Amino acid sequence: MTGQTGQIEWRGANSCRLTVQAGVKDGKQIRKRRTVHVEGKTQTEKRKNAEKLLAEFTTEIERGLVIDGKKLTFKEFVQRWLKDYAETNLAPKTLHRYKKMLDARILTAIGHLYIDKIKPVHLLDFYANLQEDGIRLDNKPGKLSERTIHHHHRLLSTIFNDAVGWQIIHSSPAARVKAPKVKKSQATCYDEEQIAALLDAVDQEKVKYQALIHLALFTGLRRGEIMGLEWPDVDFTNRVIHVRQASQYLPGEGSFTKAPKNEMSIRTISMPESLIPILKSYKAWQSERRLKLGDAWQKSERVFTTWDGRPGHPEWPSQWFPKFIKKHNLAPISFHGLRHTSATLLIAEGADLKEVSGRLGHANTSTTGNIYAHFLKSADRAAADKLDSAIARARNKRNVK
Repeated sequence: MTGQTGQIEWRGANSCRLTVQAGVKDGKQIRKRRTVHVEGKTQTEKRKNAEKLLAEFTTEIERGLVIDGKKLTFKEFVQRWLKDYAETNLAPKTLHRYKKMLDARILTAIGHLYIDKIKPVHLLDFYANLQEDGIRLDNKPGKLSERTIHHHHRLLSTIFNDAVGWQIIHSSPAARVKAPKVKKSQATCYDEEQIAALLDAVDQEKVKYQALIHLALFTGLRRGEIMGLEWPDVDFTNRVIHVRQASQYLPGEGSFTKAPKNEMSIRTISMPESLIPILKSYKAWQSERRLKLGDAWQKSERVFTTWDGRPGHPEWPSQWFPKFIKKHNLAPISFHGLRHTSATLLIAEGADLKEVSGRLGHANTSTTGNIYAHFLKSADRAAADKLDSAIARARNKRNVK
């Protein structure tokens, strides 16, 4: 029996094989087949039900939901998504993190389900499981953080949205689930007294470490941007730094250099006057070392290198900094906290949101506003207090007259 879009071959009283033409490849017809069980009391009912199953099978093929006659599982779609989109469009570190989340938990939980059969309730059950004790992969007690669970939701939303865009499914189940709540945490940074203590402490260190701390604190560069910085990018004459690349590290892949995080991260920022002599002193020290090593020097242009001139390890600042903090009994803060400190210093000095955002290399000002909302409010209150003082002074002068 032949239907409008394929063929029905009866294999028994309640069984038939469906065959659908799915195009031509290398001059040969591509056929998709599926054997199905057919319900019905009469032969007419069975025939109608078989034709209905054939129509459904044809629709699934047209929507890309079928591989070799079998329905597409979420895992199979993810493999295709990684190959056709993620591996060519995502940053290496982002791709590594996504694959880790997929392999560790997501595919184990819902990878076996047909993608068009996944409902919001499946995702709700999955998020509930992530909140249970003992779910951590490092075997530490407790559940996953709210932020980690939210990252899983964002990844699932991205994948399902692409499945909708590719016309694999009609709607995203993730869109019908409220994103797991994440408590907003205030960016950790130093106040003026702690900054002074930090600078006093680093004055006791070698010039290389002085350059690292001052560069991070007074430019707000990301760690990867600092480690990707090369001397030709440092323009002493015009007192600017050109940010054009970042250095990163991935387990199994090693260190590599890439473009900065986003388009706005490729930027030129001004250096404060106090940073110039420190960087010049460090460059002079590095030049002396290069002359001493001679041919052993690896001729890298990087600002921060290993002892023999190779590009420094991308994670070196974060590995050294905690030891430095402990050595000098400074208040706990991460190396990335220096970037936050740089931003809050700008805000405290009255820099507007766009100016701060541009210097940090954020994709948009809303990102800056979300991270530094608390400090922006504090600066706004301080500005309001200054207005009060200005108005009071004006009234006093008028009363004196």
